[in-house]
Amino acid sequence: MPDLREVGRRSVPAFPRTLLEFQRLFPDEGTCAVHLEAVRWPGGFVCHHCYWSGEPWRPKRQATVLRCAACRCDTALTAGTIMHRTKTPLQVWFWGVYLVTTQTPGMSALQFQRQLGVKRYETTFQMLHKLRAAMVRPDRDRIGGRWPVEVDETYVGGKTRGEGRGVHHKTLVVGAVEVRESSASRTRTTVRRRNVYAGRLRFQVIPDRQGETLRPFVAAAVEPGSAVTTDGWVGYEGLAALGYRHEAVVIAGDQEVTDNSLPMIHLVFSNFKTWLQGTHHGVSPRHLQAYLNEYVFRFNRRFYPMTAFNSVLGIGVRIEAPTYEDLYRGEWCHPKLTEAAEVASTG
Repeated sequence: MPDLREVGRRSVPAFPRTLLEFQRLFPDEGTCAVHLEAVRWPGGFVCHHCYWSGEPWRPKRQATVLRCAACRCDTALTAGTIMHRTKTPLQVWFWGVYLVTTQTPGMSALQFQRQLGVKRYETTFQMLHKLRAAMVRPDRDRIGGRWPVEVDETYVGGKTRGEGRGVHHKTLVVGAVEVRESSASRTRTTVRRRNVYAGRLRFQVIPDRQGETLRPFVAAAVEPGSAVTTDGWVGYEGLAALGYRHEAVVIAGDQEVTDNSLPMIHLVFSNFKTWLQGTHHGVSPRHLQAYLNEYVFRFNRRFYPMTAFNSVLGIGVRIEAPTYEDLYRGEWCHPKLTEAAEVASTG
């Protein structure tokens, strides 16, 4: 095993680009601990008890524990991170982060359990939700700016149990996506007779389609001054007063008008539903926001997926994650989403 005192001073290594490179970088618990320390304290260790900064002592038999040289208090590498109080080895966490972030369709909890050899399904279910919590940056910026944005809503999931024809109990989701122009060499799709592709994406579970719900979402997700295209629903009235160049298109159930006015957001909605059903075979409404976060994370990094490994670790050492009880009560919500909605509604 490498000398932790020597390696601990090095900067964070480049992200692994292949499976073989990942195995070479993280062959054991010690190398995972060194990497996690470098990610958590890039400027050097800081004791969370006395705030002393410097080179800590490293107990030989505890690779994941650092001891302050001033107050002699121990600090676990995983304390205050998404791995807080975990009993799962760091190597399993690292493998999980790599597999989940680099595989295009993602992984279900059952696949995750089989790949990592974890005994209990509940453990992998909780690990995946903790990783999804690390897929939203606390300092996430707003989309738009120089690029126009399409905004619309859709219904996801649902079930029918003796309540008549059709599918009931669907969950309402609102989305916003940038429409970026591409060069001929990077054409993704042709929409409105232009070479365009989808830029950054934002999704949010919402309780209704009222203006008091839709306008705060747009304000939290889209940069003021951006060109925003929506349908003619009255809930979007007032966006111009918030500083947006708002274009409302009356759809009136005409599919051709929809395809011409809001093509990108409907394409994204369709791909999301296909991914949700194909990979996870449907999810509970109380956990849907977590899966929306995961899809947005993958979508926004689809051109450079290998960087996502460092992204999740970097975010994961700075945020709180849901506990087992929080997940099964369905009461946990990502703090960034709650904060953004509050700021937008009061701003």
